[in-house]
Amino acid sequence: MGITPPKSTTDQPISEEVAEEPAAKRSDTGSGTAATASGAGSTSPSDAASASADRHSLRGALVVGGAMLAACAGLILYGVLDTSKSDDTAEHRVPAAPVTYEVTGEGIADITYQALQTSGKATVAKAATLPWRTTVDVPLDQDPIVNIVLTQQGGQARCTLAIRGQHIQSATATGAFGRATCTSQFPHQEPPES
Repeated sequence: MGITPPKSTTDQPISEEVAEEPAAKRSDTGSGTAATASGAGSTSPSDAASASADRHSLRGALVVGGAMLAACAGLILYGVLDTSKSDDTAEHRVPAAPVTYEVTGEGIADITYQALQTSGKATVAKAATLPWRTTVDVPLDQDPIVNIVLTQQGGQARCTLAIRGQHIQSATATGAFGRATCTSQFPHQEPPES
């Protein structure tokens, strides 16, 4: 009986031992088997190599296409999920100056002050422990202001306001629920010479 090479069901090429049987074996097997081994039903090594190369190039194309699709999806998600406002901030930059607010004394006070905010509302430090100090940027078109309100326990507290490091104003609050406010306008500054 002769050996007929099995048809390949895998992606690997048929090994040369099976595809190329020695001529002596083919002649011994008889005419029917020899025709099957070397006839039209079998594939030659060059056909198998060509089919394997086609499969490999198709796989490569699919891998490259999948990678490109994943990269595009990533870029789209990055654009949708990117919440940074770096482009908007540069366009809407408001001129501002540093202002130092300071409240001295002992105890607790509610402190309200102006700072650079997009909402335009004042910043509130509720029940701040004294002494308290902060330096913030204030838009040049708004007046710097700090307001203090003592608690029911009262006491004494003093607020001060400094613009660009220069002391501008101070005020004192005393007693239960005592109040004091320090405010000023920005001093006119000469434009720099060119």
